Amino acid sequence: MALYNTHTGKPVVNRTRNAIIMVVLILFALATLFPIYFMLISSFGDPVEAGAMSYSLFPSKISFESYKFFFNYSDHSIRWLLNSLIVAASVMISNVFFASLAGYAFSKIRFKGRAVLFSVLLVSMMIPYQVTQVPLYILIVNTFEIQNTYTAMIVPGLVTVYNIFLAKQFMGSIPNEILECAKIEGCNQFQIYFKIILPLSKTVLAVMAILTFMESWNTFFWPFLVTNTMDMQTIQVGLKNFRFANTTYFAPMMAGATISALPMFILFFSLQKYFLEGVTVGAVKG
Repeated sequence: MALYNTHTGKPVVNRTRNAIIMVVLILFALATLFPIYFMLISSFGDPVEAGAMSYSLFPSKISFESYKFFFNYSDHSIRWLLNSLIVAASVMISNVFFASLAGYAFSKIRFKGRAVLFSVLLVSMMIPYQVTQVPLYILIVNTFEIQNTYTAMIVPGLVTVYNIFLAKQFMGSIPNEILECAKIEGCNQFQIYFKIILPLSKTVLAVMAILTFMESWNTFFWPFLVTNTMDMQTIQVGLKNFRFANTTYFAPMMAGATISALPMFILFFSLQKYFLEGVTVGAVKG
């Protein structure tokens, strides 16, 4: 049986099938976009307590008071955004660089114990993130005593096994003949990496950059653990300051969430071409 039947000669069946598929896809798209839409329209509400807000799918008026309230609420509102940008950008750059180096080594350099070491890295991916938080917290706070610093938030994310795996799988598809020609021309390993491997790996590097930046930008738990002053909090941790024991300033919180989502949208749409190419890498042979 064919995976996709075109129903040749049956236009009614074909149109019915296509209409059903379109309806299902539209419903899924609406379900995906609705939280973003609700966040956006909620951010244009008045900065009142959550219990006093009137929730609706269509805003009765457009007000930027909640955005003003977000920036005026704390002297550190802009600092939260800056902290998130510093941490996420540092983690993204270092992660892409080190993961691509490791991926090149595992895919193109023959050394003793390569398969065993790569297998150990893959096994470490199966360890839940929450399990490593306690020993990591003890190292950062008790052993190195670097809590409440950028270093404490950046170092644990300098490189991830998942990105090493992505880089290794992609770079393994680059023909070895290209590298052999470079070696004949006198290139060393670093020259091959910078002049040949990186230019040919733009697609996977863009995918790694987007995923790493989004993960680091949206992380709440780890910055919350290692920061203890408002001036070092990231935007995700800072938003919790709008929630109190008895009430929540919902609209200003949504305004802050909307602002915090802008860098991710900018990064994604700027690298969208490479990201879409990365999704289809390896889907077709030949």
